[in-house]
Amino acid sequence: MCWSATADLTAGTGIAAVGVVSVSLAARRPRDLPLAALPLLLGAHQIVEAALWRQGGGTGPATVAWAVIALPLLALWVPAAVLCAAAPEARRRLLIPLAAGAATAAVLAYALATRPVSAEIRGHTVGYALGLPQTGLVVAGYLLATVGSLLLSGDRGLVLFGVLVAAGAAVCFALWREEYVSTWCAFAAVCSLLLTRWAARRGSARATAA
Repeated sequence: MCWSATADLTAGTGIAAVGVVSVSLAARRPRDLPLAALPLLLGAHQIVEAALWRQGGGTGPATVAWAVIALPLLALWVPAAVLCAAAPEARRRLLIPLAAGAATAAVLAYALATRPVSAEIRGHTVGYALGLPQTGLVVAGYLLATVGSLLLSGDRGLVLFGVLVAAGAAVCFALWREEYVSTWCAFAAVCSLLLTRWAARRGSARATAA
């Protein structure tokens, strides 16, 4: 992913298709649906980036749509979805990443509403520019909301997902610092395929309990 329009489109379509399976597996557990739908959302996100490649970057609708999903939407979606799926004993501590996600999403949404966001094709990667205030604080809040909620979930499958996403964040920052957001989102989209196994395991546990 993020190496070309074709790669993004192919990967995004495949990940979204797996996301449909994940949602179907979680259909009998409504509280699991937001998290099970994450591969579907991230797959669609890669398809949006394929459109961005074809428009040559810039500030068009595909750029804005990509940024809205990557920034405020995921900052709030992930911690809220983890909280929905969490066991009762974990929910209190998950309010912390949810609060961080809500605050971060508000800042990012305001930035997107008041500042132009642009994308630049850089060889086989895409760089995004928004000009955020207090970038370090916003990034910290974003990581606490997304990675932090997974690590604090108390669910073995979600913790594994969180560890992989955290490792991917470090690798992408080290290798593609200026294209960090794009490459990390692509990595997270691939890792989200683990949620299909998570949804299947949850369904099996429910059936056994019944």
